[in-house]
Amino acid sequence: MKRSGVLNSNLSFIIASMGHKDKLVICDSGLPIPKHSDVVDLALTKNIPRFLDTLKVVLEELRVEEAIVTTELVKSNKKYFDEVYTLLDGANIKKVTHKKFKELTQNGGNITFVRTGEATPYANIILISGVTF
Repeated sequence: MKRSGVLNSNLSFIIASMGHKDKLVICDSGLPIPKHSDVVDLALTKNIPRFLDTLKVVLEELRVEEAIVTTELVKSNKKYFDEVYTLLDGANIKKVTHKKFKELTQNGGNITFVRTGEATPYANIILISGVTF
């Protein structure tokens, strides 16, 4: 039995399977997710689990070279953005409008969604995997 890190077997498998430039979206409970997308739905109830808690655990196992957040998150919830910035520890963070963010997540490609129970507006991020060497 796994002792630490991501204990959800589906999410652990997805992270282990990711290659360079693959995308993992960690999203709040309201982000539209395209039908037939790969989804790890962790949402239990409002705010369980939280977006930041989920991000922290995922970042224990995933090397991220770039992330995308919304300008609305930066403007309306500086506390969340500051925590995201700290957790990403130097990874490039691109900011786009919420409309553009939704377009990026609707276009398919190598994207998996991790849906949290988060009920905070704009608590969404696209993590773009890097390499460990």
